[in-house]
Amino acid sequence: MSAGPLSRSVEDYLKAIYGLSEQGNAASTSAVAEILDVQPASVTGMVKRLAEGGLLEHLPYRGVRLTDSGTREALKILRRHRIIETYLCERLGYAWDDVHDEAERLEHAVSDQLIERMAEALGFPSHDPHGAPIPTESGDIEAIDFTTLSDANPGAALRIRAVGDDHPEHLRAVEALGLLPGARVRVESKTDDSVLVSLERGDGADETHSVRADVARHVFVVPDRG
Repeated sequence: MSAGPLSRSVEDYLKAIYGLSEQGNAASTSAVAEILDVQPASVTGMVKRLAEGGLLEHLPYRGVRLTDSGTREALKILRRHRIIETYLCERLGYAWDDVHDEAERLEHAVSDQLIERMAEALGFPSHDPHGAPIPTESGDIEAIDFTTLSDANPGAALRIRAVGDDHPEHLRAVEALGLLPGARVRVESKTDDSVLVSLERGDGADETHSVRADVARHVFVVPDRG
């Protein structure tokens, strides 16, 4: 692709493909179409364009994967998005369930210089309000453990690491339950519809909460080492 700023649609595709392939798997064109709410034919056309520009490669019968160049561009966009979310929460008083859509709009308009000024004003945060790692200016990003609360086995002692930010209703649900990044929980039991967890409180008492399965799939956890 030609040098210069990428279009909004290209940036959206790169970020979506990065998110779908973070675990190392290729992103299917149908998954890309679903996440961007576009027709599969549109994805096919954009995939061809991005491949010709050296930003991704098509893997027959598997999907698409970003090249090193495409990954660098995706991480720049992700940095913008997460810095904006953090700034909106910490400096402008936005609720954490309001910032995703606002950041989606602003990430395409702000300059890299403004993002770095915002990062400096925030003290160069390492994570956004939802617990997701913020890529560094040089393009490094902390690895994410993709275990979710819905994957955990009964008896597991866990610490909440991050919460997916693209479903405001899920964010409101976990906030109401106190299941915020850093919280310590134990899985008591599971069904197909929900996960029963015990939430450790600062006063030593525990609270028991039933977490809907669709919400639990967006809560990322790591083992609690004590």
